[in-house]
Amino acid sequence: MTHGAARRADEPGGEPGSEPGGGPSDAAVEAGGGLRGARPLWRQRDFGIFWAAQTLSVLGDSFALIALPLLVLEATGSVARMGLLTAVGGAASVVAAVFAGAVVDRVDRRRLLIACDLVRMGLYGVIPLVWLFGPRIWLLYAVLPLCEAVGMLFAVGYVTVVRTLVGTGQLTEANGRLNATAAAAGVLGPLCAGLVAAWSGPAAAVGVDAASFGVSAMCLFFVRFRARTPDEQPGGRTGLWHDLRTGIAFLYGHPVLRSLTVLLFVFSFLTLGLNDLVIYHLKYDLGHDDGTVGTVMAAGALGTIAGALLVAGIRRRLGFGPTWTCSVAGCGLAFAGLGWARDVPVVAALSAVFLACAAMGGTCSMSLRQEVTPEHLLGRVTSAFWTLHYAAAPVGAAVLTWAAEEQGTAPVALAAGAMCVLLAVTALLTPIRGAGRP
Repeated sequence: MTHGAARRADEPGGEPGSEPGGGPSDAAVEAGGGLRGARPLWRQRDFGIFWAAQTLSVLGDSFALIALPLLVLEATGSVARMGLLTAVGGAASVVAAVFAGAVVDRVDRRRLLIACDLVRMGLYGVIPLVWLFGPRIWLLYAVLPLCEAVGMLFAVGYVTVVRTLVGTGQLTEANGRLNATAAAAGVLGPLCAGLVAAWSGPAAAVGVDAASFGVSAMCLFFVRFRARTPDEQPGGRTGLWHDLRTGIAFLYGHPVLRSLTVLLFVFSFLTLGLNDLVIYHLKYDLGHDDGTVGTVMAAGALGTIAGALLVAGIRRRLGFGPTWTCSVAGCGLAFAGLGWARDVPVVAALSAVFLACAAMGGTCSMSLRQEVTPEHLLGRVTSAFWTLHYAAAPVGAAVLTWAAEEQGTAPVALAAGAMCVLLAVTALLTPIRGAGRP
């Protein structure tokens, strides 16, 4: 891709979002209300390429989701050390979220996404090379925080560009489809990761993840995002803390977003360590191998597909509030039963229920933020939301896994699940209850 080709969406002399030759891009058609009406998502070229890129990236990323905890578990045998790695990565995400919105609102978002993919490809690619000479746990604690920080930049940018690709009217559908196909990749990924880990070791599975980021970056070269108009550009240069306060002020001023932020702060504290807990439960409580871990994770990802595909229709029928509240309650009930499940099919089924409900709740909350936030604030509001949302999550992951090692997975899962249900009940006392009713 030449430098000139990379600038096509922003070339002077044409309308924002126009293709060479004067024709409107997909983003311009959708964002402008539809020159021919809203086209089906599968017919929108730029969204299709973006969709494929993220699906491939998630396919590889699901390898690391299993492989990194397995690397720690094989070397140390400790679920607390697994949780510590998760906590360190989560803390890096929170720190990055402080400035991610300011960066995303001020730079070329397409180039930022490509750069983030290339950096993560290089960082993850180091792990299998070093592991050829023996385990180096310290490397994971160095690489994962960097990757998580870069991943936060990518995630904030990802949220901001979806609206420029499809327009406001198709946001929930687009987010649902992105999540559904990502989950479909998440079915194949854990299965393959479990097999690769069993045959070649978890380090080889991390190498697959590194390669997937390279493929994603290549695909993003061919996506054209609608150029931001002067009204959508941030006004002047301000400090990071000012940008964060700007995002927080918008969240605080919106009653539903304010309530969501508070409740999700607690929810993320309770659930970030879930993946480590499930892996430990399967490996040590039930005595199964890496292949079984991959199979259960893949089966669980089927729930994400179902939730992501169903959420748009359910939200249209019930409204935002009931959909989100029921989703959180469903997560809690599934989580409560995971530690007590002794049969692999039951663990897989409960994982699927949890992930289905998490997909519905997450898609709803992300779509709402995208719908109500002005374009020039979207990066900073997303950044502020995720900073507050995940601020306590790293501590929660460390506490959850430490408690599981001390007290066992069953009582810890029951307590965390019950508290998630309590959050859903609390939501009924907030503006979330009546939000977006049809």
